[in-house]
Amino acid sequence: MRLLIVEDNQHLAGSLAKLFRDKGYAVDCALGGEDADAALHTQPYDLVILDLGLPDMDGLEVLRRLRRRKSRVPVLVLTARDSIQKRVDGLNTGADDYLGKPFALAELEARAGALIRRGIGGESPVLRHGRLTLDTVGRIARLDGAALDLPRRELCLLELLLLRCGQVVGKHTLQEKLFGFDDEAGLNAIELYMHRLRKKLEPAGIHVRTIRGLGYLLENP
Repeated sequence: MRLLIVEDNQHLAGSLAKLFRDKGYAVDCALGGEDADAALHTQPYDLVILDLGLPDMDGLEVLRRLRRRKSRVPVLVLTARDSIQKRVDGLNTGADDYLGKPFALAELEARAGALIRRGIGGESPVLRHGRLTLDTVGRIARLDGAALDLPRRELCLLELLLLRCGQVVGKHTLQEKLFGFDDEAGLNAIELYMHRLRKKLEPAGIHVRTIRGLGYLLENP
């Protein structure tokens, strides 16, 4: 899963990025509206966390342009603006949820997770595949109830495969979802993470097939 955090406070942006990276997400940050608009033009995201009070382009304008392009990516608005009208404006412009500053990180994380699940068409926070479960809130995978030792990128890779179980997932799609703009990683890194993940899943009879020239397929249980 890949997130865009749009926040002009560099310290807050860094703290939020660390929060979600530690949970296994790929995260990009934009400190202004122009940079955010450019990123949203070129990169598909699973969630946008958007501050409204930006220095160069108002957050509402970023949101307005995004929705004009018919993008359906979930948007969680953050703002210190506490008037009812500003909240109404954000929701009417196309925001999916609203969180006023200051906020608790636990609430932000919960709201973000709910929007991501809604965006991919899932309501339950737990993904299941035979003897395997993945708690997308707690960010932990279990096999027969026992926790699997999965580093964050292997965990994210597993999540992407589970969400598309029975479908071929291309390497370039995985690269877009696993790595942010600041990450230096190519397709060879995908193969390395896939190799490690397979070694942990195959003893339980869970197989990820390589479809030559196309990508990877997690077989239905």
